[in-house]
Amino acid sequence: MVGPELTFEPVLDPALAQDFPLHINGCWTRASSDVQREVLDPATGLKRWSVVEAGEEDVARACLAAETAFADWAATDSDERARLLRRLAEIVRARMPDLARLESAVTGRPIREMQAQMSRIPEWLEYFAAIVLGLEGSANRVKGGFLTYTQYRPHGVCALLTPWNHPILILTKKLSAALAAGNTVVIKPSELAPVTPLLLADWAHEAGVPAGVINVVTGGATAGAALVEDPRVAHIDLTGGTRTGKIVAAAAARRLVPCTLELGGKTPVVVFDSADLDEAIAGALFAGFVAAGQTCVSGSRFLVQRKVYDDFVKKLAARVENLRQGDPAQTDTDIGPVIDMEARDNLKSHVEEMRKSQKIAYAGEVPGGNYANGSWVAPHIIELDKAEALTREVFGPILHVVRYKAADLPKVLDRIDATGYGLTLGVHSRIDATVKTVVNRLSVGNVYVNRNMIGAVVGTQPFGGSGLSGTGPKAGGPAYLTRFALEQVVSINTAAAGGNASLMSMSDA
Repeated sequence: MVGPELTFEPVLDPALAQDFPLHINGCWTRASSDVQREVLDPATGLKRWSVVEAGEEDVARACLAAETAFADWAATDSDERARLLRRLAEIVRARMPDLARLESAVTGRPIREMQAQMSRIPEWLEYFAAIVLGLEGSANRVKGGFLTYTQYRPHGVCALLTPWNHPILILTKKLSAALAAGNTVVIKPSELAPVTPLLLADWAHEAGVPAGVINVVTGGATAGAALVEDPRVAHIDLTGGTRTGKIVAAAAARRLVPCTLELGGKTPVVVFDSADLDEAIAGALFAGFVAAGQTCVSGSRFLVQRKVYDDFVKKLAARVENLRQGDPAQTDTDIGPVIDMEARDNLKSHVEEMRKSQKIAYAGEVPGGNYANGSWVAPHIIELDKAEALTREVFGPILHVVRYKAADLPKVLDRIDATGYGLTLGVHSRIDATVKTVVNRLSVGNVYVNRNMIGAVVGTQPFGGSGLSGTGPKAGGPAYLTRFALEQVVSINTAAAGGNASLMSMSDA
């Protein structure tokens, strides 16, 4: 029998193996088949968890639950929706240390980084709970005695497709805005890191969010395709690779469904002679090796002016040599594994291909022993003879550097622009006019000047790109909330009643 409620008690201890069912209509539930998808520990390569391989029938059931719950949730007062988001934030905050350990084990990201990231999650819930209370339309009296006003209405069922590199953080950004605006959601997490999104849905129900408002279907491409094609889905929000984004955008276009896409980017960082070199190197360490180079703001290409190039590479290699790669659960670990063996093999192939024609300035070593079967990639620095030698986004602990002459700066900027990506850009220069030249030349969503590169900051730093990097709307700012709503315009002829008391008291019933 498909879909009966299950008794399932998830635990946060990453050492305990667990087999997760689906979470639909406020409860743990069976799927239409018994097919399971293993979720491996990236550090050891061992199976730790499994999730259900959701089929089209399961996705349809989740969308139906979301559709059924929508009317009541949309009609719920925004004060009450905000209260429930704040209550969920309280639950997450209370369980944050254990959640960080579990997320670190699932993704392979070092616990020190994960603890810092986890502290942001309750803030996202509280932020959108706050700003929805101030979401206001407008009202104007126009020529002819008409009163025109605007109001915001939720889309309906929103499909939230989330990535493996920040499974619960990016989901929380999307979910907070979608729920605050009055939508219901069906979540399809990455098959590589699906565990914590399931827990968040369960905790939301515990917080009092009604059944059907949040639903989670796990699995691979079949579940994702079924979700974006479901006729009940009225809005799609995806964070993922550019290739996946094009597929989702095409599916949305077939039904004329709006979609928000945050996609990849071959983030360039331009280092000028005037830069504080130690500051630029510190930024390179963060950009190249935080999360093992697997974030959308990872700096894969450093374009360094000729005068300081040799010192930059020498000092950077010395700093990278001191980074510790090992057990993600240890607080002194700097670099963990990459997400899976496919990613590892692709990155190793990239290094070998680069070795044929480019210079390897630094190559680290991967851990052995208990970690010999994990998906480890040693940190590398590769010197390119020209920027065009790097033709794709490299998602891993591999940093590429290339020198350029001051006279060639216009060509350098033209090449950056020609990639078509526009997510993030780093600039290191102490000359304001130089910074302004670079910033004004390139169509990039987020520019970081003389600092490390990070993603969205709650309420103060929106994040998003354009071109091959996405559709532009910024997660993290107040405008993201309205992306989950439709603006409705109402125009009223205020003279229609004409002051006639009997007309004013009439009913159309």
